[in-house]
Amino acid sequence: MSGKLYGVGLGPGDPSLMTVRAVEVIAGADVVAYHSARHGRSIARSIAARHIREDHIEEALVYPVTTETTDHPGGYKGAMEEFYAEASARLAAHLDAGRTVAVLAEGDPLFYGSYMHMHKRLVDRYDTEVIPGVTSVSAAAARLGAPLAEGEEVLTILPGTLPEEELTARLATTDAAVVMKLGRTFPKVRRALETSGRLAEARYVERATMSKERVAELAAVDAESVPYFSVAVLPSQVDAERPVRERGEVVVVGTGPAGPLWLTPETRGALAAADDLVGYTTYLDRVPERAGQARHGSDNRVEAERAEFALQLARKGRRVAVVSGGDPGVFAMATAVLEVASQPEHLDVPVRVLPGVTAANAAAARAGAPLGHDYAALSLSDRLKPWEVIAERLRAAASADLVLALYNPGSRSRTWQVGKAQELLLEYRAPGTPVVVARDVGGPGERVRIVRLGELDPAEVDMRTILLVGSSQTQVVRRGDGEEIVWTPRRYPQA
Repeated sequence: MSGKLYGVGLGPGDPSLMTVRAVEVIAGADVVAYHSARHGRSIARSIAARHIREDHIEEALVYPVTTETTDHPGGYKGAMEEFYAEASARLAAHLDAGRTVAVLAEGDPLFYGSYMHMHKRLVDRYDTEVIPGVTSVSAAAARLGAPLAEGEEVLTILPGTLPEEELTARLATTDAAVVMKLGRTFPKVRRALETSGRLAEARYVERATMSKERVAELAAVDAESVPYFSVAVLPSQVDAERPVRERGEVVVVGTGPAGPLWLTPETRGALAAADDLVGYTTYLDRVPERAGQARHGSDNRVEAERAEFALQLARKGRRVAVVSGGDPGVFAMATAVLEVASQPEHLDVPVRVLPGVTAANAAAARAGAPLGHDYAALSLSDRLKPWEVIAERLRAAASADLVLALYNPGSRSRTWQVGKAQELLLEYRAPGTPVVVARDVGGPGERVRIVRLGELDPAEVDMRTILLVGSSQTQVVRRGDGEEIVWTPRRYPQA
């Protein structure tokens, strides 16, 4: 009869933080296995030392390499794969002999631990139990005396081995974070924290609960002194004080066509870092509420006033995010903010514009690829420009055989513009020209249809709809599932 395999979590380092169950399993095991570097010392064994008896069979699983430098023909990955295969075979031999095997693991066995490599190779063949342990993340928070996450906050756990840009993006977008596996990665992690604007709040915990424990502000830590067993922590922001600045800034952000799934990492970071959110109430509702953040909603028709208000807040040292739908530079808030920011009294206020997914791009993706070749984007709203200008531009774009993305096609107070545009376009386009009618893309009322230009019903078009009118080359294909897709070839005739 085969023995039983245990993955035993030992906690973060202090032997007194081992669970009762972990102690029981070690006491009842025939074999105690643990990983170590080639110098032979094992942190896991040292934590459990008082519970290891002389009659225990010990299996030291010695890593062949501890860095990615190796002369193994398969490189670092090949060397480690060979090691894990050999180590699991050694444990399997004990299990086949009927012995109970306890594999010791610092922290929790299935949280960035070496035990999991044994587990994956043996769990399907032997009776297995995993004993959870206190993680270094929990230990670090305890030593800092600071909550990791509270309420609706999101906690992100990151390995420091990620590429720097990926670390920066994820640190910028989360509420709270812990970065594991520092050591040689520390300079990169520090740069990522600085680039993401989070360095000032970052804390450093080294060897939490162990004899050489160290806690510090991360910005003050010497990179040469950082061991592998250390973490960077961005604790909960619920009770954090917003910094007082001499001068703030305005960031105009695009939320895309709908909710959080359409936000870019850069936009998420800007929204998270803002002291104040300013915008049309419908767009503000797409942004999760955060503790300590002020929200200033207003009507959609007061863009200049909204821009002035945001800039005044920034002059008082506030970091302000002006929230726009779609992309802020496409028929949206960026122009309004920059226009007001160009006035002499605001020239010294920093203003940035962050892009978002446009309504045209979102609708096109839902329908296929109608914007695959040259296209023009026009607004049918005559609130800010005369209809004569709109009609002239429609004729020019239509005669140039461009695909058209028609924004702001209609509203409760503008009911005739779509019909007029349809009449004009039929002078240049065949009645069978495909038109994508996309309403509330990404939202609960999403409806995307492909109709023909001659059959377009203006009464079905409102302010939440965008129209994509094909060119003479745009194709409609019915797929095997019966769904129609529309696409515009990238190659034009006689090219």
